[in-house]
Amino acid sequence: MKNKTCLLFCRCSAGLISEEKQEKLKQVFAKLQIDVYELHDLCACSLTEKDFLNSIGKKYHHKFIVACYPRAVKNLLIQNKIDFGAFKTLNFREETVEQIGDKLKSEYNLPAGDANYEIKKSELEVPAWFPVIDHSRCTLCGQCSRFCLFGVYEYDKKSLSVVEPLECKDNCPACGRTCPTSAIIFPRLAENSVLSGAEPGEKIRIQKPENNGGLFVLLNERNNSRRNIFRQGFVQQAEAERNKAIADLKKGLNKKK
Repeated sequence: MKNKTCLLFCRCSAGLISEEKQEKLKQVFAKLQIDVYELHDLCACSLTEKDFLNSIGKKYHHKFIVACYPRAVKNLLIQNKIDFGAFKTLNFREETVEQIGDKLKSEYNLPAGDANYEIKKSELEVPAWFPVIDHSRCTLCGQCSRFCLFGVYEYDKKSLSVVEPLECKDNCPACGRTCPTSAIIFPRLAENSVLSGAEPGEKIRIQKPENNGGLFVLLNERNNSRRNIFRQGFVQQAEAERNKAIADLKKGLNKKK
């Protein structure tokens, strides 16, 4: 009888958790009577292994993903057009090995046994660092697209999308810091913050410009948010990160000459 439950384990290469913790998690998953897929890693596989991930989504009734923040994982899959259906995310950034193991066994009743364990590696030879858009929060202000100098985004007043993810410069989350509604996520960002996928503390009400009477309110909300950004120094930090990315790019080009 085929397993109807699977677990995807992101073997993150960004250093978000220690190698020791990853090994301990692997040992826990190997002792469950389910199908386990160890991905190297989820960010990269979401770009290069879409057919594989879509097949997983169709094959199993119950799916678990052990990775980073649930908001980051959910929007990562949506952005890369991966139909994974319903699934549960366990956050290895914030939860201990013991907490994750107890949840799987006690709360989700996964049986003990020997897992069917498979390792899947992405073909990417570069860091899979790229922004992920949380469209439930995006107001289509275009600030991220205007701030980015590397052609990562495609934007008009009706849509925003990431079209060149691998043009994003490694460890440059600058565009996300300028977003007034925390709609940009960098899942591989080392800091534990809204920018790396933690849930924002406040709720927002999205109003589109085409709604009658909504444009003035929308613009007013954006202006207030931008003033808050300036007060907190986010734009200054973003400019410093962008400048560093440009300097690193120039160094790389000079080395190739």
